Amino acid sequence: MTNNTSFHANHAVSATASVNARRTFNQLSLASAVALALTAGYAADALANPPVWAEGRILLQTKAGLSDAELDKVLKSQNAKAIGRIHQINLHIIQVPPQAEEAVARALAHNPNVKFAELDMQVEAEQIPNDPNYASAWHLPKIQAPTAWDSSQGSNITIAILDTGVDANHPDLAVKLVAGWNSVSNTTDTADIQGHGTKVAGTAAATTNNSIGVAGVAGAARIMPIRITNDPSGYAYWSDIANGLAWAADHGAQVANISYEATGSSSIASAAQYLQNKGGVTVVAAGNSSTNPGYSDSPYMISVSATDSSDAKASWSNYGYFVDVAAPGVSIWTTTNGGGYSAVSGTSFASPVTAGVVALMKAANPGLSPSSLEDILKNTADDLGSAGWDTYYGYGRVNAASAVQTAMQTQNIDSQAPNVSITSPASSSTVTGVAAVDVSASDNVAVTRVTLFINGQQIAEDTTSPFGFSWDTTQVADGSATLVAYGYDAAGNQGLSSGVTVTVGNVPEPKVVDITPPTVSIQNAGTHGKNMTFQINASDNVGVTLTSCFVNGQLLATSSTDSLSCNWNINKLKGNYTLSATAKDAAGNQSTTSILVEL
Repeated sequence: MTNNTSFHANHAVSATASVNARRTFNQLSLASAVALALTAGYAADALANPPVWAEGRILLQTKAGLSDAELDKVLKSQNAKAIGRIHQINLHIIQVPPQAEEAVARALAHNPNVKFAELDMQVEAEQIPNDPNYASAWHLPKIQAPTAWDSSQGSNITIAILDTGVDANHPDLAVKLVAGWNSVSNTTDTADIQGHGTKVAGTAAATTNNSIGVAGVAGAARIMPIRITNDPSGYAYWSDIANGLAWAADHGAQVANISYEATGSSSIASAAQYLQNKGGVTVVAAGNSSTNPGYSDSPYMISVSATDSSDAKASWSNYGYFVDVAAPGVSIWTTTNGGGYSAVSGTSFASPVTAGVVALMKAANPGLSPSSLEDILKNTADDLGSAGWDTYYGYGRVNAASAVQTAMQTQNIDSQAPNVSITSPASSSTVTGVAAVDVSASDNVAVTRVTLFINGQQIAEDTTSPFGFSWDTTQVADGSATLVAYGYDAAGNQGLSSGVTVTVGNVPEPKVVDITPPTVSIQNAGTHGKNMTFQINASDNVGVTLTSCFVNGQLLATSSTDSLSCNWNINKLKGNYTLSATAKDAAGNQSTTSILVEL
């Protein structure tokens, strides 16, 4: 494991589902993720044994810039704590009370400093029972691989196989293996614990022209084994898949294959975007439940359904809005654990067929960006079903020869800078505490990172969309602050947002202490019959709250205003009397004035 990845055996990750320009982006809600995970495509016994999530933990991605201390505050309110992190994609593994996983994830997902929170789902390898009667590699001529091999065989391309491991001693695979990783135990143990991974690896890249066994689609490509499970049944957690994908990206993988149902995971999508930012492509299986799981399309993963030798969708293959392309997945002759060979079926094998085609394209034109590779793959696919894109076949069944030929003829010169704008906070608004800063960034190819600057100082960098930051405004002086964001694409083109000026207002204005008493006066308004009338007038620098009139200390009248008319019954009174007026303000300051009256 690289130094910047602190992740341990049982820690798990989550999922974001997105779409390309053709389809609308929607982040998968927690409720949807749970429902999908419970109905998604697994092996033949999937319905009897639905997948589960890791007990007592969830996955959470925060906005860039949120400190550990602030994250702890957020988690403490839910009786949760961080126990691990995949630094490359800023993904936190969170320990929560048992049986509270759904409720805590739902609550945390609404926090403005959290991008997503989800369960750490357990998924199964997308394989259905072998077909021992089929021993012909029909899928290779079907996708016109022999024609493609005249131009490219995948040389100098590394395909990461995220699976149950790979048999390092298999004669069709041994010479092709490069160093790999076990993302569950953080070791180099990549031996195949279940057998599925060896089948997947051979489908993608078994050695060609060696007079033995079978031929992979990209026979000259290298294989990087990434073991994502230590479970002999082959089940894997989303967290271990995301962790393994981030490791593969850091160690030179140009193509990654995940023969598990991964499209619905925000965590895996974030790791796939991380690989994409480094120039790599992630291919995933659509699933084997013969259902539409309802996923949105992801711009970071190529999802593959399975077809048979007649170019019909395999009866068990999943379908839906998320499917990008189709590929052969029925009775695929490949390598098996222990040095053997067998025919196997499943979207688990349609996926590495496609990954192999991507490797051929990448070898034919190493300068192509991930988005260009995906566009070419789609545009050169043989259209099946209804005209154009459809839910069964996506853009069609892959055609290796057309894809390689188009890749060789494509120039990938990107000179267009990303479009960047700060969408929140609003200009002229006042911000306090930890403020959420949201940035919209788009590009003709792809935005790889966005950096946020406050008053000319870089605050944080975000490498996963939607791009957002948590800005601790207490670290800058109160007053005016200007925010700008820079967006970058893989070609190094830089886009700059307009500046947004806000007011930082963490320190309250000093409270003004009122120590000035009101002024008050008495005017004799004359005698009317038995009554003598006096007018009390008061004023104050803030405001008078009470005026009162007294005769020889006895209250005669009060008012809550700054004026008061006092009527004094003087019938049968003789002698000297003291008439007093008092005024008070809200701070309690008081003043009194008196006059002597002789009757």
